[in-house]
Amino acid sequence: MEFIKLAVDGAIATLTISRPDRLNALDNDVLSQLSETLTQLSTNREVRCLIVTGEGRAFVAGADISQMRDMDPGAAASYAQKGQRIFAQLENLPFPSIAAVNGFALGGGCELALSCDFIYASDAAKFGQPEVKLGVIPGFGGTQRLLRRVGVGHARELIYTGAVINAAEAQRIGLCNAVVPAAELIAKVTEVARSIAAVGPRAVNVAKRTILFGESATLTDGNNAEARAFGQCFTTADQKEGMSAFLEKRQATFTGN
Repeated sequence: MEFIKLAVDGAIATLTISRPDRLNALDNDVLSQLSETLTQLSTNREVRCLIVTGEGRAFVAGADISQMRDMDPGAAASYAQKGQRIFAQLENLPFPSIAAVNGFALGGGCELALSCDFIYASDAAKFGQPEVKLGVIPGFGGTQRLLRRVGVGHARELIYTGAVINAAEAQRIGLCNAVVPAAELIAKVTEVARSIAAVGPRAVNVAKRTILFGESATLTDGNNAEARAFGQCFTTADQKEGMSAFLEKRQATFTGN
């Protein structure tokens, strides 16, 4: 594809937004190609973890303002809904995704990173939801996912001011998990992805779905869902293999069954 590069190495897939001349800005073509790639990935039973990154000096610098400027309200709402649907595809993949934020992650880029399970950032990364400086608000889920990631106070501050923060501040408020020297970012994220790929994929999938449910559930409902999901794990071959390997003091071989 012109704007999306996908590389699969065993159980690890790497998706790169590739529009470096526009700092990987998201326009309709990029979004459509991203959706097509995510659809392809969602049925790949070999992949156990996805890395999402950007080409060049940006992760994604935002949505394409030149494409949005003259939209009417209906077109703008439809565009936001399109972005939300595609980012939900990423969030709901059957395996975890890690954002490797190599540079600017602003507006739609920050929202893209937030749609991943968690975020690692290079020491050159910048994060922000600066949409208010353009007279609009985040439209691809930023008002919702940011508050769930960093808490309502930090989310309000970032969105109301449109501030752009560095990687160290992003880590301090919980927006990213770790900050890594730029030259080491992909290697570090790949190491983490491999550690995820080495454990039971069915269990990781169930854990992911349970956490997603719990984000918008009461504690009681979330705990009830966890108990049901825990029980469901005992229908899998991976549970039998994992516990047998532990008792037999050997390395487990997980098949995803």
